[in-house]
Formats: sequence, structure tokens, C-alpha cells
Amino acid sequence: MSSQSFRAQALRTVRIVLMVMVGVFFLFPLLWVVLMSFMTNVDILRSPPSPFFAPTLRNYVALISGHLSTNSGDVQIDYMHNLLNSVILSVCSVVVSLILGVPAAYAFARYKFRGGEDMAFTLLSFRFAPPLLVLLPLLGYFQSLHLYDTYFGLVWVYQLITLPLVLWIVRGYFEDVSEDIELAYRLDGHGWLATFFKISIPLARPGIAAAGLLSFIFAWNNFIFALILGSSAVQPVTVGALAFITASGIEYGQIAAALVLSVIPTLVLAIFTQRYLVEGLSLGAIKG
Repeated sequence: MSSQSFRAQALRTVRIVLMVMVGVFFLFPLLWVVLMSFMTNVDILRSPPSPFFAPTLRNYVALISGHLSTNSGDVQIDYMHNLLNSVILSVCSVVVSLILGVPAAYAFARYKFRGGEDMAFTLLSFRFAPPLLVLLPLLGYFQSLHLYDTYFGLVWVYQLITLPLVLWIVRGYFEDVSEDIELAYRLDGHGWLATFFKISIPLARPGIAAAGLLSFIFAWNNFIFALILGSSAVQPVTVGALAFITASGIEYGQIAAALVLSVIPTLVLAIFTQRYLVEGLSLGAIKG
């Protein structure tokens, strides 16, 4: 083996080792949470911590059954209902945002009108505003309009989070789509609506998929809106996790199990969406 090939092999080996080390560094917290979900509180609070323990499914059984045993007595929890609430709120919020945001993004990308940029920036500024700034007025409006503790009310207020993301991400993809392609399709005898659905949306699919995924994650992780504007009947898992902080202490094992279960829907969605992201990128490869 020549010295040049030996150096290339050594550099490749070092690169692989560094990538493995970086991967272990970033994935270790997630791995430790998964391990904690199979531990008891005694194993979790052991000092020094040890990766060797007798695994148990007690934490997952407690979440699924809704029956949590603590040192101070039995506690009834409804985590699976909170998980269902998260799915309903996140999916409905993303669907509404895509229905409203994709046509709006196309309009901002294709048509230049007076005040258009100011309007778009105003919508984006909703994402900048801290939730505490609008919570008190929203609480008053929700109570007077009978939207408090309803799915509709939370889905509506979640648009402050998801709609600006969809609008600004998808707008950039529509701007990258050549207007000549749309013009050629329309000259072929097709109307504006057919051009929008047959040409513009497929070419902007990577942006729509990415915006939908990011919106789902932000809606899924929201805490403060659901805490103030809803009760346990509609609250998602981010608020339902507070039930594991009991008078006898913090149930770390149940919290870890709840985190694992709450990550699964987002992880599955990301894996499912990845295929459409690649497909959309290939469809949108032709520009100008």
C-alpha cells in the first residue's frame, strides 16, 4: 500500500470515528431517556448512575392503564387521552394552516401589490410575539365567545404558531418556481386553478412538506396556550406531563416513558414525510 493511499485510508478512518463520536454525543440523552423509561425511581436516582438495572414495564403500564401508584397513594392519570388531544390539535392545526397558508404564500410570491410585504411581515411577527403578551386578552375573548376548553379554540389560536411558518417557508419555494412553466401550462388551455394544483403545488412540494412537518412539531410542543386556554379535557401531552409531579415526589420513570411515547408520532411523521421531501426536490429541480 502506497503512502498516499495509506493517508487516505487513515483520514477516512478518523472521519468515521469522529462522526460516530458526534452521533453518540448527540444521541446519548435520547438513549438515556429510553433507558430511564424502563427504570424505577430507585434505579434512576442511584448515585452514581449505572446503565445496569432490572428493566420493568411498570412505567408504560401506568401510562396506558391510567393508574399510577406513588408513595402517598394511587393517582389516576389520563395520559393516553392527552396523547389523543395532541394528535387532534396538531393535525387539525397543520391542515388549517396548509389550507390557508399555501394559497396565501402563492399570492405573496406571484402578485406584487401595495402593502403586500408589510402584510406578510405582520403575519410573521405573530411568530415573534411572546405568548404571554396575548394570553390575557385571548383568555377574555375565549370566555366571552365560549371558546375556552374547546378543540376549535385551541386549533384557532395555534394558527399564531403554524400559519406564519407555512406562509414564509412555502412562499420561498413558490418564488423559486419559474413562472414560464406555469405560463406554458396556461397557454396550453388550462385555467389558473388547474395550473396552481397541477404545476405550482407539485413543484413546491418540498417546501409544503417541510412547512407541514415543522408546524406539526411546533404545535405538538406547545405548552402555554393549552395550559391557560383549556382544561384537562383538551390539554395535550405537554401539559398532561404535569400529572407526574405528585405530592410524594417526581415520577421520573413515568416522565421518561411519556416522553418516549410522545416522540413516536413526530418521529413516524418525519420518516413518512422524508420520502415526499425527496420526491418534491426532484420535481422542483427545474428552475428558471
